[in-house]
Parts: sequence; C-alpha cells; structure tokens
Amino acid sequence: MKQTSLIVALALAAGLTVGLPAHAEPAAPAAGAKIPVKTADDLPRHLYKIEGKASEFLVSDAPFKKFVAELKANTLADLAKYDIQDKTTLKGYYSTLQQIATFEGNYDEALKHVESARALEGKESTKLMMGQVLASMITARKASNDGADKSAYLTAFKAELEKRVGALPWDKVRESVLQARSTAQFINKELILGQVKANLDPVVETNKGEISGDLVGTVVGMRNMIDKLIEVQPGVAEVYGKLVDANNKPRVDILSANEVTLAPTDKASPVVIGIWDSGVDVSLFSANVWENPAEKADGKDNDNNGFVDDVNGIAFDMQMKRTSGLLCPIDEMKSPLELVMKYTKGSSDSQAGVDSPDAKAFREYVKGLKAEEVQGFLEDLGLYGNYSHGTHVAGIASAGNPFAKILGVRLTFDFKSIPRYDMNVATAEAWAQSFRDTVAYMKKAGVRVVNMSWGLSRKDIEEMIEQRGAIKDAKERAEMSRKVFGIMIGGMTEAMKSAPEILFVPAAGNSDNDNVFSEMMPTGIDLPNVITIGAIDSSGKPTSFTTFGKGVTLYANGFEVESYVPGGKRFKYSGTSMAAPNVTNLVGKMLAVNPSLTTAQVIEALKANADPMAGYEGRFIVNPKKTVGAVKK
Repeated sequence: MKQTSLIVALALAAGLTVGLPAHAEPAAPAAGAKIPVKTADDLPRHLYKIEGKASEFLVSDAPFKKFVAELKANTLADLAKYDIQDKTTLKGYYSTLQQIATFEGNYDEALKHVESARALEGKESTKLMMGQVLASMITARKASNDGADKSAYLTAFKAELEKRVGALPWDKVRESVLQARSTAQFINKELILGQVKANLDPVVETNKGEISGDLVGTVVGMRNMIDKLIEVQPGVAEVYGKLVDANNKPRVDILSANEVTLAPTDKASPVVIGIWDSGVDVSLFSANVWENPAEKADGKDNDNNGFVDDVNGIAFDMQMKRTSGLLCPIDEMKSPLELVMKYTKGSSDSQAGVDSPDAKAFREYVKGLKAEEVQGFLEDLGLYGNYSHGTHVAGIASAGNPFAKILGVRLTFDFKSIPRYDMNVATAEAWAQSFRDTVAYMKKAGVRVVNMSWGLSRKDIEEMIEQRGAIKDAKERAEMSRKVFGIMIGGMTEAMKSAPEILFVPAAGNSDNDNVFSEMMPTGIDLPNVITIGAIDSSGKPTSFTTFGKGVTLYANGFEVESYVPGGKRFKYSGTSMAAPNVTNLVGKMLAVNPSLTTAQVIEALKANADPMAGYEGRFIVNPKKTVGAVKK
C-alpha cells in the first residue's frame, strides 16, 4: 500500500542501514530503570529542523553537521533510556551510530558499531557481509595517506575487499554479493539527490522545515555514499564481478523436486482461490477463472449485489470506492509501456545478477538520469509494479492446478512519492468496510484460500500523515496513526474471523523485521485461519529481505520466481509476495484433491509435512509433494 523508496536500498547498499524510528514518549520509568519497549510505537519520536530544501541540506556543511550531532545525541540518549529487546530495532540504532561515526571520520568507532549490529543479525549472509565495504575502505585509507593518494587508495581498497569477501563461503553470501554488485554498477549522486527531491523536499516544504527522524533517518548513509563511498563503487563492481565469475555456479535447487502438478484427469474438484491484490489479467487464465453466472460485462449491476461487472471478481479504487475492472489502470504512466516493462525486467535481472541486455539497458538508463528525472522514472516503475503484481501472483497461485478457479479482488495502490490521499478516520473506515465487503463476497463465492501479498504498518501510516502535511503536531500524528491503524486492522480481523472456512495467506513482508513488533497488517494478524509466509531462495536459505517474527514459521520460494505479467509475458520477481502464492498454490491443490479438509486440517498438514530449515530452529519449508500425498484421498 505504501510505495517502497529506493532510499533505503541505497543506504543498505552502502553498508549503512536505515535510521532510527521515531515514536511516542512513554511515561517516565522508576529511578534507575529503563523504559520497556514492547512494540515499535513505544519508541521515542524526534523532530529535526531543516532550513531550505532537503536536497540542498543533504550536501551542506554546517547545517548537516549540526543535524548529525543532534541525531547522535538522541541515539545515545535513547539507548541509555529504553530497554529495547527487539533485535532488528536495536540493530538499527547501532547502524545509525555506525553511519554517524563514518561521517565524522571516526572509523575505529564505526567498526565497533558494525560488530554490535552484527551480533544482533540473525541471517547468516547478512551477518557475514555486514561492514565489509566499510572495513575495506578504512584499511585502504590507512595504506594511502588517508586516501590522499587516490590511485593507491582505490587499488588497496579492491585488494582488501577481494581478500575479505573472497574468504567468505560463497554459498552463503552469493545473493548479497550479486545485489551489491548490481547497485555498485549504477549508483550515482544524481540518483540519490533525485530520490531526496522526490521524497523529502515536498515534505520539508509542507511541514515548514520540521521533519521526523523516521523520514530523515537514512540521510547520513546517503551523505556517506556521496562523500566517501561512490568513488569506490566501481571497485566494488569489479571485485564482486570477479567473484561472481569465479564462483557463480548454479544454485543447488532443493525445491523443484518437491513440486506437484495436477493433471486434468486426476480425481479432484474445483477450488476457488482469492487473489486479493492489485488486479489480475484474467484473459491469461481463461481455464482457471471463477465466473459469476449472474453478471455480465455490460456496465450494469446485473445481480444487484452492489458491484458492477463483477464477472470474475471485484475492484476498489484508491479511495476504496467500488469500481469495475480487475486490472489497475495505467493511464498516468509517463513513459511508453514497453519501455517501462523493459526497465522493470532489467531492474529485476540486475538485482539477481543476470547479465542480460535488459539489465545492461536498465543500468545505463539509470546512470544517465538527472536528479529531476528520477521521480518520474521511479513512479512509472511503481505504477507498472502495481499493474503487474496481482497477475504475477495469480500465475504462481494457479500453476499446475487445472482445478483452480481464480477470483480477483483489486485494490488500487498509490504509486506517487507523496501520497495523494489523507490517512484519517474516514479513510480507515472506508478501508475497513472494504475488508468486510470483500470477505463477505468471497464467502458467498465459495472461496477456500485467499492470497494477500500486500501490507501496511502503523509506522507507514504515521509517515504518510507527515508526508501529506495534514497534521503538523507530531503527537497528534502519532495518535491519528494509532486510530487509523486500529480501525483498519480491526476491520480486517473482524472480516477474517467471520470466515473460518477460508484460509488467508499473507506475505510476511520485505523489510527484514519482526512482523509483530512492527505492528503490521495483515501479516501480524493472529487468527486460526491466517498463516503468514516468509521467503527463501531455491536452495532453501532465507532471503535477505524476508520479514520474520513469532507468526512466521512457514517459508516458500520467493526469489526469482517466474510467472505471467499482463499481456502474457513472463517475468521473474522476488519478494515474500512470491512466496505466499507458492503456499496458496499448495493449499489449492490440497483442497482440490480433498475438498473436505477444514482450514485447521490444512494448516496442520502444511506444518506436519514441512521440512526443517537448515540452521534456523523453528522455521520450516513447505513440501508440496509430501503434503499433497498426505491429504490425497
């Protein structure tokens, strides 16, 4: 629901993770005791003053130094005052201190903070790669008169980076190396400034220069990238390219052998699968589409159920008003559709380390963008992402199942850098009502399993309120975000609870965080008919992006999963958005071969027949072959 900014990706690529969250000030603790932090909402909020434009502030001297000093003081004070048990959040604090120390040139201190963050990291690949570029840069500076001898510095940097990363187990760091190489091939100052112009300049102007720590938490990392890390990115690309060439053997695929394909001649029954997403190109799934026999595509509500032309499902516009058409409209796209498709595929290929013509074209195009061109380009990619996402999900959910009947539910997500609608009580109530209406519709249609590869957090809502400038006071924004989130998650929970016969399958999320602590929906909803899915790659290792948490115990392939996009082409996308429909696909096959299964029995069978994830206690990988075999009549 909220567009993901490339800013965070840039900060992560620099080895400098995102900044501190900013939340409400709880009551003072007893003397000597720290304030317990149970959810993200318990964390302190900080406001910062920015004079002029954020894009100019980012490259300023004295104003930026003053901001960094204030950020450092707040960070240290928070660590002293609050008892933060959530490892991801605490890791973020240490990463912020690392950013600050790097900016100040205090490199020994920066490395200490890297180690503090590393100790909290649960994913082995991330743990191994954390701070390697920074450490190589520091070693090279010491060997070249603090970088004064540029040639010697860059040569020493490449040698140190190759020594460090080359010694790491390739099977564990492969994905991280490929992603870092990709970013290093196109990152530049114009791209960073373009993101700031698009995402922060309008917010600073709207809020008269006062902005929360949430929105400026990444700027130290971006400043470090501009000042100190952009110059070594060609070296990163070169070193990692050599490592890829030397080691990049095909990933050992442990999942394909467990796939199940049903034949039309199998003893099975039709099963209705809900794709609650950004829209579906139903023309691609003619044999696998649910049909409403009482409706015609004639612009009328033939069956008088309140939905027009709901032949294969229902749709809501951005304001949660009922509309028609299961595909998200793309009339606002500024660039030609074929060009955006090409760059979307190129972006995906580049991230995965696939050296295709599309990947090369994408990198060359991005490198040539001026700062003022970045916003339009990224918004076009975001719009196409919305346009194609639901179709891609539907293709995964129905693959190999001739008995699947797809029922589409289209949500219209905003793709603009700055949201176009206010997050207030009226908006929340509209969303909550749409949730109730959607589940009621699916119940009547006989849906048995619903895929939900989308989500929203309370923090997202607070940021959207700030971006819109609708509420100036930080405490009032926080209070409104709680009201809005409470209404929305309450409406969704109520709707799901009313349909125990339907299994809801949310994607865990792609923020590498705890879904319960971070207050996320639908991934954080705890009901007997909800099962949240995390992402692994085909070798069975968790992806670097997957969200985790108390309710995320089942995992499926979410890396480079191929499926359809509108029009019939096939792309590979990555995300927990792709992992969830792999489980929805399995559930659809289970219910096809055994329609008498209850929701509880489906969940029990999924868990009982899943395989333990190597090295991760309490996490399991779904096994379609074993599971379908166990429930088949």
